[in-house]
Amino acid sequence: MEGKVSKVAVLDDWQNIARRSADWSGLSARAEVTFFTEAFADEDDAVAKLRDFDIVLSMRERTPLPGSLISRLDRLKMLGITGAKNASLDSGACTARGVVVCNTSGYPDSLSAPAELALGLLLAVVRAIPAADAGIRAGRFQEGTPAGITLAGKTLGVVGLGRLGALMARYGHALGMKVLAWSQNLTAETAAAAGAEFVTKEELFARSDAISVHLVLSPRSRHVIGTPEIARMKPGAVLINTSRGPLIDEDALALALEQRRIFAGLDVFDREPLPANDRLRSLPNTVLTPHLGYTVVETMRHFYAQSVENAVAFLDGRPIRVTNPEVRGS
Repeated sequence: MEGKVSKVAVLDDWQNIARRSADWSGLSARAEVTFFTEAFADEDDAVAKLRDFDIVLSMRERTPLPGSLISRLDRLKMLGITGAKNASLDSGACTARGVVVCNTSGYPDSLSAPAELALGLLLAVVRAIPAADAGIRAGRFQEGTPAGITLAGKTLGVVGLGRLGALMARYGHALGMKVLAWSQNLTAETAAAAGAEFVTKEELFARSDAISVHLVLSPRSRHVIGTPEIARMKPGAVLINTSRGPLIDEDALALALEQRRIFAGLDVFDREPLPANDRLRSLPNTVLTPHLGYTVVETMRHFYAQSVENAVAFLDGRPIRVTNPEVRGS
């Protein structure tokens, strides 16, 4: 493949940090590298801007990569993804087209970052930290800032007790909270090993003062939290989501928030970037962050360094970290 690829697109650099997260000089010496710092408006926009590129390096699932898009990128020869897999990618379409897909492997030291952000969102909600900051910058002091609540002695519900959920359970214990846990495959023994009490989903939503979601999105878990679950939440309870937006029925959540029945700290949404007119933007009983859970310096360095390695190896005709090896040599 050496000498055949000349244009590389680096997608989804919304925070404009890709250039300083890796050494791009080796790749830039071999190809024209373009960084895209804004989201595409739609699939047609993506096609118009990417049709001349031979290599596309994506960032997680920020830009959907369905077969309908892959089939319209006639020059595409290699697609880089970050993480072991990308739920928005039609891998079969890539294989059918002879497009080599390369991922990033291993885990950065910052793997706890999403759980840390979940804790940050919880504290920000219960102590009204964003409102207090905005007030003091506007010339006020305590005026207009609501009184917070303490978390010690309260109950934390963890939905999904995997690696990140178990970390959140530990944070809850550190704050003096009782921890409940539920997921579709969780057992009482596994919950107890993480210091949590295994309960039914219904009981978790009814008993918890704060609930943090740590599930992988799949057809089975989509909208696993809907109107019935949200209706069971205590008045004034807090729902935190740093995993994936579609785990929660966003319409049901927005309605409960509009009725001021609950509070929420949200890092993920059904549509990202969150549209300017989205109803969540105007609700004062929320703290919203723009999908920052994994986007810390350490993770970005890990992702981009391996993405550069993948592109250079492909240019050398020796692709690495290939997820569809059946297209090698095509």
